[in-house]
Amino acid sequence: MRPAPRSLLDFAGVPPHVADPSRAALVIIDAQEEYVRGSVPLAGVEEAIAEAARVRRWAQARGVPVFHIVHHGKPGSVLFNPEGPFSAVVPALTPEPGETVLIKQLPNSFAGTELHERLKQLGRTELVLVGFATHMCISSTARAALDLGYRTTVVARATATRDLPDGKGGFIPAQWVQASALAELGDRFATIVEDAGALPAAPAQPRTQLR
Repeated sequence: MRPAPRSLLDFAGVPPHVADPSRAALVIIDAQEEYVRGSVPLAGVEEAIAEAARVRRWAQARGVPVFHIVHHGKPGSVLFNPEGPFSAVVPALTPEPGETVLIKQLPNSFAGTELHERLKQLGRTELVLVGFATHMCISSTARAALDLGYRTTVVARATATRDLPDGKGGFIPAQWVQASALAELGDRFATIVEDAGALPAAPAQPRTQLR
């Protein structure tokens, strides 16, 4: 019988580490209408949005800073046109007072934004990631976060993706893409938790954040 697969983190003796609210920031990535009503709707996106909203409530109750990363394509572009209706953040995750909004143009949320600088200002060294799409911007951000020294937690049910072409005339179903993307991140880049209920229930703290 073949042995059960092990992650690289397991081989290295690194135990799973779920974000500590006193050190963490919540990063909500690309929670935009393009993924709901636009050209690239995601499988299970409404459920993922609802779970992301629960994660935000967890963060707000514990003084965890909240960052919204919003993707903008070029004006007039087919996807994420900043002048069109589908670049808007979905209503359930509309930024609230005290929450920071950063615009990006690449999959990696750190690329071309002030995210790293803002996190350093706040002394936050751990990230909780939710949003879209799992295989693209969640993955790119989690991988970059490791390079920058962050410990990352990804909330699986607060992410979603879509069917992808397989390069041979067929497609890879969204559920396979989702499972693969999360497994890849869990191998080395992040701790994967199922839902908001898996996050630490630390005592509530006042919210503070630099704009």
